[in-house]
Amino acid sequence: MKSSGIGGQAVIEGVMMQNQDQYAVAVRKPDGEIEVAKDTWQSFTKKHKALNIPFVRGIFNFVDSMRLGMRILTFSASFYEEEEQEKDEKAEKKESVIMSITMVVAVILALGIFFVLPMFLSGLFRSFVSSRALMGFIEGLIRLAIFIGYVLLISLMKDIRRVFMYHGAEHKCINCVEHGLDLTVENVRKSSKQHKRCGTSFLLFVVFVSILFSMVIQIDTVWLKALLRILLIPVIAGISYEILKLAGRSDNWLINLISKPGLLLQRLTTREPEDDMIEVAICSVEAVFDWRKYEAEAFGRKFSEESAVNQTVSEGKAAAEAGESES
Repeated sequence: MKSSGIGGQAVIEGVMMQNQDQYAVAVRKPDGEIEVAKDTWQSFTKKHKALNIPFVRGIFNFVDSMRLGMRILTFSASFYEEEEQEKDEKAEKKESVIMSITMVVAVILALGIFFVLPMFLSGLFRSFVSSRALMGFIEGLIRLAIFIGYVLLISLMKDIRRVFMYHGAEHKCINCVEHGLDLTVENVRKSSKQHKRCGTSFLLFVVFVSILFSMVIQIDTVWLKALLRILLIPVIAGISYEILKLAGRSDNWLINLISKPGLLLQRLTTREPEDDMIEVAICSVEAVFDWRKYEAEAFGRKFSEESAVNQTVSEGKAAAEAGESES
């Protein structure tokens, strides 16, 4: 399987697909129509080549994905506001400030819950666990339990379940293309909803790498220990990103084994999509990615010609059926 290089994200009633500096968001509007918005996005690592080095680029790519994620979520949510309001420039600036503050608060809460809280909870075992390495391992297990518990909790929400279905549609589209199948609803439906380059796998790698750091680096001073946990996050994120990047382009048995836990966790964060959701995901892919050209290059000219013939036949049948219905 050859990596296509495209990635995506599920949003409210839609899917975003990104191909290098271009991205498209396709959203199923309340009236049933599909709205597609296309734009460009240049990452920190593209603007500043010095940041595009191993174990550093992952940190900035993570920040980029958060920034872009907030933008596309706002776009998709705009179609489902109860009352449409015209916004002047001042109102838009105010909303931008509120979004920035919200993101900062969310990051601080995430740091506290996933990195600092497990450290204090693991202290409950200190009275009967003497090994520092084992204490670090217990802290990591608590962090993993909090993460999985969080995913399970939000999956109970109806709106989140639908987002997870669109997440499944996103993965299925990418897998469909990367396995040499024409991007049709039927082919996408039978493709896998799990993918090694998924952000869910990245977060799980972050947890696993943090467990190793917790086992090796031990400090007795509580405040210094908490500070170190936070300061090490960029390092952990950088390492985790490189593992994810390697997993996305390799089919080595060891890499596949390392990727297995993330793929298993994706059973929680992805669900089988409905056909109308797959249609939305396909629209998003086709807005930024020439999958026919990719398949011609990745699977050979013969495959491309066969695809073109099949597509022509399908279009001919559709036209004939349309003509019969009109007559």
